[in-house]
Amino acid sequence: MSPRPMVRPGGRSARVQGSVHAAVRELVGEVGRDALTVPMVATRAGVTPSTIYRRWGDLQELLSDVAVERLRPETDPADLGSLRADLDAWAEQFLDEMASPPGRAYIRDALLGDPDGTNAGQCSAYAAEQIDVVLARAVQRGSRCPRRNC
Repeated sequence: MSPRPMVRPGGRSARVQGSVHAAVRELVGEVGRDALTVPMVATRAGVTPSTIYRRWGDLQELLSDVAVERLRPETDPADLGSLRADLDAWAEQFLDEMASPPGRAYIRDALLGDPDGTNAGQCSAYAAEQIDVVLARAVQRGSRCPRRNC
């Protein structure tokens, strides 16, 4: 059973998602992802296992959803004053993050629990949004943009 796409929910739905995501992150740190179970997550999050199964389908899809949220950039790329410097810094940071053990684990989880490709697309969209910020800055500076639609 594949869950409905996760659109930033509000109200109770947001609280459930937040508490379940937090429970997953805490428990992975405490017991490891191989020992993680839906009942453990449900108990820690203060929800019933059926809530998790109804919303996420299974543990792998839940881990995938948590991974995609963790892969969302928290800030805009650094503004170093030039397109080249901004792109170099972004690419270096992206490579460091994706090559790190946590980064590889998040990518693996994001893709393994992604039966319809939605999460892979979301991860790609995050990277594209970051590049768009860098390119928009370049245009504002009066730099030539390497893309036709800039």
